[in-house]
Amino acid sequence: MPEDFKTHLENIGFEKYLNKLKKKLKNKTSIIYGTGSFFKYINENYNLSGLNIIGISDMKFDENDEGNDFLGYKKIPKNKIIEYNPNYVLVATLKYISIVEDFEINILNKTKIKTLPLARLPFIELVKEIWDK
Repeated sequence: MPEDFKTHLENIGFEKYLNKLKKKLKNKTSIIYGTGSFFKYINENYNLSGLNIIGISDMKFDENDEGNDFLGYKKIPKNKIIEYNPNYVLVATLKYISIVEDFEINILNKTKIKTLPLARLPFIELVKEIWDK
């Protein structure tokens, strides 16, 4: 699977996008959402230090996990993200449309917190993901 992630990230121009993301989010705080193997691969193989990540969240984290360490980041339960008041939630999953939509409609709709994918797909791939939804 890591070889697949490597190829996928190269094909979508991840490194270039990551550099743009670091510039866009300079002096902003972020929470990563998604702790699966895709994020683990990115975390191990790319420098995320310019993103000012204040924690990491996942649907499997609960209040008992809050504050514990995960890959060097503080665990934040999904239902507590708003309390941390990040500027951005960066969705770190291969397929992210439905997750971004859920955050924007059901979780962050009354806040100024924005949602972005950590690894953005090219337009045609986005259309395919939406079509397969």
